[in-house]
Amino acid sequence: MNISVGIIGLPNVGKSTLFNALLKKQQALAANYPFATIEPNVGVVPVPDERLERLAQITKDEEKMSGFPPIKPATVQFLDIAGLVKGASEGAGLGNKFLSHIREVSIIAHVVRAFADENVIKEGSVDPKSDLETIEAELILADLSTLENVNVKKHESRIKNYAEVIQRLIDNLDKGIPAREVQLTDEEKEAVRDLFLLSAKPELVVINVSEEDYTEEKIPEIIKKYTELLNPVTASEAKQSQEIASSSSTPRNDIIAICAKIESELSELSTDEQKQYLLDLGLQQSGLERLIQKAYEKLGLISFLTAGEKEVRAWTIRAGSTALMASGTIHTDFVKKFIKAEVVSYQDFVQSKGWKGSREVGKARLEGRDYVIQDGDVVEFKIGA
Repeated sequence: MNISVGIIGLPNVGKSTLFNALLKKQQALAANYPFATIEPNVGVVPVPDERLERLAQITKDEEKMSGFPPIKPATVQFLDIAGLVKGASEGAGLGNKFLSHIREVSIIAHVVRAFADENVIKEGSVDPKSDLETIEAELILADLSTLENVNVKKHESRIKNYAEVIQRLIDNLDKGIPAREVQLTDEEKEAVRDLFLLSAKPELVVINVSEEDYTEEKIPEIIKKYTELLNPVTASEAKQSQEIASSSSTPRNDIIAICAKIESELSELSTDEQKQYLLDLGLQQSGLERLIQKAYEKLGLISFLTAGEKEVRAWTIRAGSTALMASGTIHTDFVKKFIKAEVVSYQDFVQSKGWKGSREVGKARLEGRDYVIQDGDVVEFKIGA
């Protein structure tokens, strides 16, 4: 499953510094992971998953291998979407090209500036709240243009109230409410999916903080501060508009604090040096790792694992996916030829020291096509000829 994160933000908020750190992580990964050619503004980085190294060690011991099997983590594609300035919806900056890039991503990571540096001019950036509102306004204006040009009669066969859905979206966008916060049924969402509304994209807010604020003690305070500041709709306002999604009446949980400068420094270090640097800051994970995990959470994604001599690998699927659906992630032919899935939880696999041990103690079980895959399940699919 291909996951893409579009990094957006006004000029000089630290977006490029963050992206350059991602590119360095990509270069480190490229040594043992095959890639197609990547454009200069696209970076592919691994999804942090310590379980893979443990599975590789278990497989090596169980199969009496001379070396470790190849480890292939799940990956996330990051796109550095340049060109956003006020007026982008009317063609300013890269204009429509910028907007078309957003349409292609799974989720938006909106970088806002919360650091002070007299050497970095605030070009268009004022403060995190107004910066967020500026970009949100451009996405909303672009969506209004899209909706106002919809040929309603042409698409009425999709759903009886198609015209009403379009008008409901327009009315809310006119009030400054992004499409993601408009209450729509699953059927209504499906009817307008091919409009690729920009403000309907899931969103993460990346608060780019100064080095002195990037500590285990200060990060929760920063998250709390900006959660309150950036929460777009209060509970009382939500009650006045039935069209606003219920989630808008609660504090947003999509904020990540990152210091792009430190992330850039971390990308220059070895794995052991990175861990020590983070420990010195009192941090367990880098900001990029937390960003990827939050994107997974926001998109409702999990990973299942495969382990064998050929490779140890993590596969990304949506939470709630069945064994049949998960098999298609490995190869589309698996769906047609699916027989059973042999499944062991990660904890049981480790405790039993591999497939043989799991089978001997009854921890490996055969599941049918409707079994719902759990995060961390170690799976071997039984496929017919």
